This record gives sequence, C-alpha cells and structure tokens, in this order.
Amino acid sequence: MDFSLSRITFLNTQEKLSLAGKVKSPEDFSKLSLDEISALVSRTFPKAQWNGEKNLREAAKELEVCRRMKIGWLKITDPEYPAMLKTLTNPPYLLFYRGNLEAFGQKSVSVVGTRQLSPGGKKAGLVFAKDAVKDGVCVVSGLANGADGVAHKGAVETYYDFLEEGKETKAPGKTIAVLPGSIDKILPANHMKLAEDILKSGGLLISEYAPMTPMATWHYVQRNRIIAALSPATVVLEAPNGSGALITVDYALEMGRDVMFHESCFCEYAKKINEGVKKNLEIEYNNKKISRHKLEVSSEQYVQDGAPVIKNYEDYCKALAEMPGTRSANKIKQLNLFD
Repeated sequence: MDFSLSRITFLNTQEKLSLAGKVKSPEDFSKLSLDEISALVSRTFPKAQWNGEKNLREAAKELEVCRRMKIGWLKITDPEYPAMLKTLTNPPYLLFYRGNLEAFGQKSVSVVGTRQLSPGGKKAGLVFAKDAVKDGVCVVSGLANGADGVAHKGAVETYYDFLEEGKETKAPGKTIAVLPGSIDKILPANHMKLAEDILKSGGLLISEYAPMTPMATWHYVQRNRIIAALSPATVVLEAPNGSGALITVDYALEMGRDVMFHESCFCEYAKKINEGVKKNLEIEYNNKKISRHKLEVSSEQYVQDGAPVIKNYEDYCKALAEMPGTRSANKIKQLNLFD
C-alpha cells in the first residue's frame, strides 16, 4: 500500500497518510476512481491522471527492486524517520535509503556550493568536512560535482585515515548523500566510486524517489530542500548568483535554520566566475526566462542581511553560538564584498 501511495504525485503527504488509514489494501486502492480518491481526501484534482491498475503494477516492481538491491525505506510515521525532515511543508511519504541508518542519529551540517569550485574552495571544503567528521558530526550534501563531492570526499577520507592509523573505532562522523533521482541510480555517474565509499564508511545514500523513477529537472530543486532540512545549519562554500546552492539557502532560511558562508565564496576566483554567470543571467532575464530574484540573489546579499562568514570548522562552531548578525557587518568591510 505504501509504495502505491508514495508514487502518486498529485497527493501530498498528509493526504497519503489519510488514505493509508481508509483503504485496506493496494488492490482495493487500485480499484478506486479519481473521483473516489478526491472524495476520500476532500480535494479535487482537475488535471491529474490516474490509472489504478498501472500504479499497482509499477509499485510491485519498485518493491521487488528494493528487495533485490537491499534498498530500505522509511515511512514518515516510522520512529527511524529523521525528525528534522518532518519540518518540511510536504516531507517525503517514503524515504528510500542504502547504508547505515545510524547516520541519522548524529549531529549534522549541510555543505553546498557550486560545481566550479576554486582550488581554495576545494581545499576549504575538504578540510571543513574532515574536521566536522572528526568532531562526530555527519556531513550532508547532494553528491553533485564540485562542492558536494568535496564534502563527501572529506568525510570518506577521514574514515580511511582512521583505519590506516589503526584506531579501534571508525571515524565518529558519517556522511549522507541526498540523491536527485531514484535511489537505484547514482548521479552524476562519475561519482559511482564515491557513492560506494560512502556506504563502506558507514554513511547513507537517500532519496525520496523509488527505484526506476524517471529523472526530471525539477528533482534537483526538490533534493535541495531535503539537504537543508536534515541539518540545523547549512554552510556554503562558493555559490554564484542564481545557483542551486542559494536555493538550498532559501529553503534553510524558510525553516529557521542557520546559514553560513565560507570565506572562499569571496575569493578572486569565485568573483571572476560570478561575473560571467551574472552576464548570462542578465541575458536570460531580458529574455524573460528567469525571475529578477534569480538574477539578483547572491552570497554577498545574504551576508549583508546578517549571515555569518566563516573561515573553517572551528569558526563555524563559534558562529553557531553567536547572536545573528554580530559578525557579518565587519566581514563585509574586511572582504570588500561590495567594491
């Protein structure tokens, strides 16, 4: 029943929970008409398409793939389902995973940024992730190239460092990769080895999409909300105007989470990359392909509004304890952000 409900995109999570309590079996659910579903949840779906028999067949296939690939899943009502994820407006009804659920029980920090990291940004992200893991903190990111990959790599390398040093315990912190597509497909493909290492190191691969779910471009944005939700704070390594990392920032702020920007965001390399990005965004805006918000939103603007700027993990820990906005004004002057 849960697989049948999970794959329906026109129902929200609360409606799925309601139906789960009203319909006895997947077979009974497959026999319902769209009008009957509407009546049960007290909402109409004028543009929705529904084929109950097809949904039942596809759900059975997804369940079989999960069993064959040893893919686990958590229902939103399960005690192991991460509590922080429930703070989303519409959290996943089912969360699919591969790996060690113990990672959900650790303190966490989300790390995001551009795919075009500067050399300094790469080093900063790697060191930040390593220091966080050594401190028992789980590093959450999205497995993308650039900042995401660097963050996961830092966590994994710390695990292997502990093994090489012959320590009795493994690295205390883990890493969680939130996949943009279905749980059975690693994207990008060049991170297959990294995904394997995440699992070997005791980490997790998670997705709200069941096996064989077709990839859609909007999945990337949806993935960002989960990255933001899983941690009390999100750290941005580098993020040009309009980037996906800044979408994650917006999600984090909407949920009342802390957001911090690493000093690498404002290095000369990052500024040069951003100049080219802004020119392209201006063209898209003039052609009415993007909103003014996407054109104008920037790391500098968030700092001007009070987001802290940090230089490393130790500084991050200090910033968590500070009053909001206490350091951003000085950092604006020090880094010449608006020159």
